[in-house]
Amino acid sequence: MAKKAASAKKAPTLTDIYDQVSRKADTAKLQINAAETKRVLACFFDVLEDYPAAEAMDLVAKGLKAAQKRRR
Repeated sequence: MAKKAASAKKAPTLTDIYDQVSRKADTAKLQINAAETKRVLACFFDVLEDYPAAEAMDLVAKGLKAAQKRRR
């Protein structure tokens, strides 16, 4: 039973991520909606796709590390 409860949390979809990014980017000076966010992130994935998987993941890891520094 414990395993079932742990797996009950649903993994986010790309749409969920787009919505979260849109909410974070939306400020008084910059209005960005989910459609614009989706377009920009889709372009990011297009660029990332041009790299070998290991390099792409390295770039993502660097971005996550930079995000972690901004949060704290």
